[in-house]
Amino acid sequence: MKIAIVHDDLMRRGGAEQVALALHKTFPDAPIYTLCYQPELTYPEFKNADIRTSIFQKFVKTEKWMKLLFYPFGFWAMRLLKIRGYDKVILSSTYASKYASIEKDTKIINYCHNPFRLVWYPESYPEVEEAFFLKRLLYTVVISRLRSIDYKYSRKSDLTIVNSKVVQKRVEEVYGLTGAPIVNPPVNLDNFRPVEKSEKRDHYLVVSRFEYYKRVDLVIDAFNNLNLPLVIIGNGTLKNELIIRANKNIIFKHNLTKEELLEEYARSKALIFPQEEDFGITPLEANASGTPVIAYGRGGVTETMIPLNQQKINGNATAVFFDEQNVKSLTQAVIEFTNSENFFDQEELILNAANFSVDSFSTSIISLVNDV
Repeated sequence: MKIAIVHDDLMRRGGAEQVALALHKTFPDAPIYTLCYQPELTYPEFKNADIRTSIFQKFVKTEKWMKLLFYPFGFWAMRLLKIRGYDKVILSSTYASKYASIEKDTKIINYCHNPFRLVWYPESYPEVEEAFFLKRLLYTVVISRLRSIDYKYSRKSDLTIVNSKVVQKRVEEVYGLTGAPIVNPPVNLDNFRPVEKSEKRDHYLVVSRFEYYKRVDLVIDAFNNLNLPLVIIGNGTLKNELIIRANKNIIFKHNLTKEELLEEYARSKALIFPQEEDFGITPLEANASGTPVIAYGRGGVTETMIPLNQQKINGNATAVFFDEQNVKSLTQAVIEFTNSENFFDQEELILNAANFSVDSFSTSIISLVNDV
């Protein structure tokens, strides 16, 4: 059986790209088709894969320009990407891979990370919400057109798989696709090396792309007030704005090696996760490193984390949740964590992450693909 994988783009390091790597590990002989690929912008493991890009690759070298030119140029580049000679094609999709030109008789399995965020949830983009009249009108026209296209192509798959209950509900609301099977994204447990509690440092950690909906600004404001040490690892559109916003107790890092990132995970007091995500892989990576999490208690973390307020007695808590996406609520959660650190057991944190192994992911994906 000949299989191909189609992933939106390989221009960043995010949870979707980790799923694409897991799909590559599951089907190592399958080529990966994608809109654009810049090796220095994404995970180095992709260098070992057979990557095949669209014509867009010739013109776009950064994530910023890829986003700005996606419609109509990126869309048409994906339409021109011919995928031929395969029995089954697995899409790793949010916004682009579903538009690739796939032979009529080929079975299509769509692993949906989330419906196209800009199209279906434009309110999460301040550049859309705050746009003036003419620019807002242009956004409205483009979003309306893309919504129609996205709906059409999302319903062409023979099977849609989702990454969480949150996305299962969204896929039903947006595309009318009911009962999509859930396969949670995996954590590569072999990567993480927990340290003894005595070896942990005093700082907290954020690992994120710097986009508005990730709410790194919220963490900066809270830690400016708390005056506690914070390390922020990442890159993105809001990088310069966030650096200016931060006080001296906050350190920014990017382009870390794999080993350096693993050490930050292991030695931090806690990971701060302020956004609402469809799934959210970094909290599980923190747990795999023996590190607890302070998270906004909505979205995928409600499926992966065990909140402290429910599990003090059993001792298997993995996170402290805060209820409102504001500085006051996050600040209270940080204070609660500092008063409750002894309730977190490293072995329980690691066991929680082990529920989301690559082997479990691969077994579920293979079973679903074989049934199509």
